[in-house]
Amino acid sequence: MTEDDNMAGSGSPSIETAAEGAGATHSGFVALIGATNAGKSTLVNRLVGAKVSIVSHKVQTTRAIVRGIAIHNNAQIVFMDTPGIFKPRRRLDRAMVTSAWGGAKDADYIMFLIDSERGLRGDAETILEGLKDVRQPKILVLNKIDRVRPEDLLKLAAAANEVVAFEQTFMISATTGSGCDHVMDYLAKTLPEGPWYYPEDQISDLPMRQLAAEITREKLFLRLHQELPYSSHVETEKWEERKDGSVRIEQVIYVERESQKKIALGKNGEAIKSISTASRKELAEILEQPVHLFLFVKVRENWGDDPERFREMGLEFPRG
Repeated sequence: MTEDDNMAGSGSPSIETAAEGAGATHSGFVALIGATNAGKSTLVNRLVGAKVSIVSHKVQTTRAIVRGIAIHNNAQIVFMDTPGIFKPRRRLDRAMVTSAWGGAKDADYIMFLIDSERGLRGDAETILEGLKDVRQPKILVLNKIDRVRPEDLLKLAAAANEVVAFEQTFMISATTGSGCDHVMDYLAKTLPEGPWYYPEDQISDLPMRQLAAEITREKLFLRLHQELPYSSHVETEKWEERKDGSVRIEQVIYVERESQKKIALGKNGEAIKSISTASRKELAEILEQPVHLFLFVKVRENWGDDPERFREMGLEFPRG
């Protein structure tokens, strides 16, 4: 697998051949939108059946649209995990929110995910109002239902449907998988008829080197959730396939200040070693080959105002 390979190979039979004799095929794009930490990335990973989007307790973990590809019955469903929508304060925030709404408007279906515990407060209410102007068919998904009383779930669903006419309402737990099969059944039969967009063994359109950077960024946030500010970024700079079947990966963690570099390194390098070990282990499982991972921490002041960093993240640089 080279640095430009997608997560799965493309050596499978053609889509038409793979689906031949199985009846009409369906395919389409489904954009997941919601407030930060509503559980979008967890749900995409659950529906795809593999990890394609990183998850952490830190808000706005997802920065650009990640596409996860699932096959259900005769349908290929391309889930678009969008950044959480919130009130932007910085240039990066504006780019993420623009990306989220842009992804929604490009999809065949929009799935609005609500954290049932938080309900229609703050950003969730703002997003719901914004959905009035979106023409695509929309479905409502109430997540984390295991933490809320059934009567409160019904009230929440009714309140949301009073504002926007959703095609269908689902109540699920992305963590346990409860109710997720009903979502997949519905999408598989309602998406348009047509050929599949991707080979049937491909689960994401994210280049492998970008996924590797995202995996390390996840481990960075999980290890230093309280200490490290949101403004950190990871890039894969080198990817070398070695003759012994292993791969050498060099990545750079960018922070904005020298004090943040010390946090990322940790006392006697303990933090960076822990992050590297966790990331290397997961990458080796995904790649199914030994991984030699080398992490470097660099200070780049105001990297959040650098157009090149936005391009690396798959975001459009907002001017002004």
